[in-house]
Amino acid sequence: MDCQKIVKTLKHKHFIRVPNKGNCFEDGAVIYAKEIKTNIFLLFVILKDIEIENIKALIAHFDSFSSIGEKEPEQIMFYLSIKDKKDLHYFEKYLKISDN
Repeated sequence: MDCQKIVKTLKHKHFIRVPNKGNCFEDGAVIYAKEIKTNIFLLFVILKDIEIENIKALIAHFDSFSSIGEKEPEQIMFYLSIKDKKDLHYFEKYLKISDN
């Protein structure tokens, strides 16, 4: 899985990188978030380890944008762990990852 293409696409789709300051996500995880409705956010959490690349996609309710990465979400409405290209297939239409 090419995390660089995914990150490039997220930035193009106006996702904002959020500091990971709390205990909600793994150490070293990179968080990209976009508000899709008032205080409802679509998040992509990217964890790059030596041996694996793991992406978590979730739709969650937070108090505010600034609480993402610091506090647990109020509610998780959708969660998907993407560990290989087969899992990523479900998001390809949304992400529209280009080869550029």
